[in-house]
Amino acid sequence: MNRNASLDQLRSEEFDICIIGAGASGAGCALDAALRGYKVAIIDRKDFASETSSRSTKLIHGGVRYLEQAFKKLDFAQLKQVRHGLEERHIVLKNAPHLARPLALMTPVGSWIEGLYFKIGLQLYDTFATNDSLPKSKWLTKKEVLDKIPTLNKKKLHSGVLYYDGQLDDARYCLALVQSAHEAGAVTANYLNVNGFVKDETGKLSGVRVQDAQTGNDFTIKTKLVINCTGPFADHVRLLANPALPERIRPSKGVHVVLPFETLNSEYAMLIPKTSDGRVVFAIPFEGAMMIGTTDTETDNLDTESTLNNTEKQYLVETLNPFLDKQIDITQLKAGFGGLRPLLSADPSKSTKSLVRDHEVEVDSVSGLVSLLGGKWTTYRLMAKDTIDQADSIFSKSNACTTADHMLAGGENYSPGLADHLTTQFALPTDIAKHLVKKYGSRATKIAELTTNNVSLKERLVSKLPYIQAEVIYTVRNEMVIKPRDFLARRIRLEITDWHETLNCLPIVANLMAAELGWNDTEKQQQIDEYALQLRQFIADAGA
Repeated sequence: MNRNASLDQLRSEEFDICIIGAGASGAGCALDAALRGYKVAIIDRKDFASETSSRSTKLIHGGVRYLEQAFKKLDFAQLKQVRHGLEERHIVLKNAPHLARPLALMTPVGSWIEGLYFKIGLQLYDTFATNDSLPKSKWLTKKEVLDKIPTLNKKKLHSGVLYYDGQLDDARYCLALVQSAHEAGAVTANYLNVNGFVKDETGKLSGVRVQDAQTGNDFTIKTKLVINCTGPFADHVRLLANPALPERIRPSKGVHVVLPFETLNSEYAMLIPKTSDGRVVFAIPFEGAMMIGTTDTETDNLDTESTLNNTEKQYLVETLNPFLDKQIDITQLKAGFGGLRPLLSADPSKSTKSLVRDHEVEVDSVSGLVSLLGGKWTTYRLMAKDTIDQADSIFSKSNACTTADHMLAGGENYSPGLADHLTTQFALPTDIAKHLVKKYGSRATKIAELTTNNVSLKERLVSKLPYIQAEVIYTVRNEMVIKPRDFLARRIRLEITDWHETLNCLPIVANLMAAELGWNDTEKQQQIDEYALQLRQFIADAGA
């Protein structure tokens, strides 16, 4: 994906559909629309997946909490959400096997009554999971549980219920959707701010006014239809198109803390089903670390990035501590991140914790704006299908949705054995080869090939981690990396697993990017200083 080439097309061509927002829902819509034959543009004010879509709990799931609420409150909307999530789960796993995989989750049990309750609930969860190959839930003995997660509190543990969901690298999965849309004909560009619309004589949208955040240049994207996929920021775009519309989104802040892998010392994740505020909390291995999340706090602060504060950090740690043999040493905090959920509500009296993660496709009859509101990661494809079905209706067309069977970028000809090939052919260490295959799938060979003429590109960015310099070059050339944070936070996931190591390797990344993007010394230092300031603020806010 070449940004300059995309900008030339966006300035000069007319599109059937312009999608605002390149998170999971927008990228999903772009792929679906392009595969149906539409001429598509997709833009984002920041980087792809830079907001909600890179800050999830990294789970592909129906939602065990929604299932419990459905039966406790006879809430069939919750049940519908579980069914949709579990129907889509196997598709998300199948279409990007390098980025998504099964994850075993353990629910610790304190008594046989509690165990029976969770076992029955998770058996129901299994029942709703049709057409997938994940193992079914099991009730395990205390010894079996401790064999799998040896750090649990032995005195309080009676047994455990094991079940399976999926895990994904959310930012790279979203990028694979963008890449796949681009390869299907969509024109893609990041760092374009929407500052207004052009309307025709009937008041319908006919163009999107944007400003290039890199140059400050303004231009208009001519389009027949605009789709708003901006998640928690959807109301801003809706009101920009039609100020008379009522607000629909109730943003909720959720944060995660990241601790050393040794905290659980297990490849098994853990579900904590009872918390002080009625949520469930997960402790999940991810990228060599252990992630705990999430919180749920209603917020109206959309102007500044959601970060981790001391209260949230303590809540998550205190939720996990009773289940551990050795209490968490919070000074070992490696990183943390926050994000906003785009919850959809017509009832302001309901708490955000009680809102269903369902979606709605809204068509504004005045401006013609189509808005995809609400939803969650697991059901992104279904959300996109419903939205592009609506676009079909507007264009008086009837196209088949083919995304259920469309292999995403990097998944084509994918083989886990590719890591052995990279080790043999390019003399890459095993951990680096596995990392490249896990992140880039069948395209990992292209990163390895960069090292054949420049051996220094095999050098690690961090001594004990598998990220290498060649990835910086590859992602700038092929994945539209514009800023160091695009690479360190989203192309690899170092920012969300280790703030200090991110700071340490930032100058190396900036040097490599400067050579590719033509930065002078002043601009390079500005890029380093800007991102370093952000990272130091994250560390200060969390007391890490």
